[in-house]
Amino acid sequence: MALTITDECINCDVCEPECPNNAISQGDEIYVIDPAKCTECVGHYDESQCVAVCPVDCIVVDPNNTETPEQLNEKFLRLTATPA
Repeated sequence: MALTITDECINCDVCEPECPNNAISQGDEIYVIDPAKCTECVGHYDESQCVAVCPVDCIVVDPNNTETPEQLNEKFLRLTATPA
């Protein structure tokens, strides 16, 4: 499952640099997570780095983008593949 940032976001800027997939960016009002790039840090870390550093616990599982651990790993492999 990809993650999402809720309206409780305080724009503290700590999550964006922690994302190894560059899935987090500043949105119109709060930070947003691109579900096409979010692997919940599968392949990089044992836990989602953005969730670990968020001081207000506003990063949660996105119910609109459910994926199995296997699918997250496949996405990680696609995102990190070296072009031929």
